[in-house]
Amino acid sequence: MWNHFKRLKIDDKWKAECNYCKKKTWRRYKNGTRHLHDHFKICPLKNTRDIKQSILMFKKDTGGKFSVGTYTFNEEIVRKDLASIIVLHEYPLSMVKHFGFRRFLSSLQPLFKVVSRNTVKNDIIKIYEFQKVKTMRILEKNTSKIIITTDMWTTSNQKKGYMPITTHFIDETWKLQSRIIRFIYVSCTYTAEVLCEILVDCLMDWFIDRKLSTLTLDNCTTNDDMINLILNRLDNQSLWLEGSLVHMQCCAHILNLIVRDGLDVIGDGIENSRSSVAFWVATPKRCERFEETASLLKVSSSKKLVLDCKTRWNSTYKMLKVVICYKDVFTRLKQREPLYKSAPKEEEWVIAREICDKLKVFNSVTELLSGIVYPTVNLYFSKICEIKMSLK
Repeated sequence: MWNHFKRLKIDDKWKAECNYCKKKTWRRYKNGTRHLHDHFKICPLKNTRDIKQSILMFKKDTGGKFSVGTYTFNEEIVRKDLASIIVLHEYPLSMVKHFGFRRFLSSLQPLFKVVSRNTVKNDIIKIYEFQKVKTMRILEKNTSKIIITTDMWTTSNQKKGYMPITTHFIDETWKLQSRIIRFIYVSCTYTAEVLCEILVDCLMDWFIDRKLSTLTLDNCTTNDDMINLILNRLDNQSLWLEGSLVHMQCCAHILNLIVRDGLDVIGDGIENSRSSVAFWVATPKRCERFEETASLLKVSSSKKLVLDCKTRWNSTYKMLKVVICYKDVFTRLKQREPLYKSAPKEEEWVIAREICDKLKVFNSVTELLSGIVYPTVNLYFSKICEIKMSLK
């Protein structure tokens, strides 16, 4: 406590003077420092917290030099940061109950009292509410039109459907901004009526129905029907050309459909390549033998064999790109492994290389059109022409 007061002898009596407001107090020695604590709590000019909570720490300035400063522990900030990392990294709420995690926090900062799972949940909801209000203010101040993108997403483990809704707009500094305004669970059948109701409610709740520019959706009949229902619910006077341009079909999804249809026709030419990968990644012993053979043949590639998913053509492209690098390895193993019956023939290697070259073009264009930090509509025509020329 004497860090905040200094002793003065006035009229042969010892008094304590506050370092902040300069008020002088006096009590008998037997009363101790209770009166000092009482004054410190109510001092109007106090500019520091309890010295017990101040910790020395190193600070780095812009010039790269270190200096010693003080750090004051703030439990509210720590709780907010804890909730933020759970959201950011998708950690389970139950992690706050884990013994190892609680022991780690206790060693890191003994002053922090680890909160319960329900408390963390409430902190996350507070963060969501704060960010929602912040985003609504940004959209309210925005004077440009807003593009909406949405799609249905199904979880692989629970088989439940979710509908994310994202806004895209150009801010006052001419920068592209994107904000997810809803991620909603769709419990019933994904009909046009159900999806229309969800989307219209979202537009109304966020007051962006009159700022709508276009809706970017996948290419399917359900979305076509949904657009017609949405146009009947919205004010067409606020839409460009009374809503005739509101429906934008996703170019990346169209390219995906084109590639899948093409692979259905010529996919038999790479079936032995797929079977070869499946054979040599089936067991750890086979993987080890494949790597040893590649090392003996001094193959420069160090990539692992990965079996593709037939419904995802980009995984087929990545598989073929690796398989082609190990052509000599597959040929050598065919001569030494009697159980290996699916080695590609020479003409199949030619087909695989041609398919890989074509998929490379589709893959680069799809990655470019899937960008999120720059506009893509101005890239569409030139890249589609590039694909057409490569297929000739």
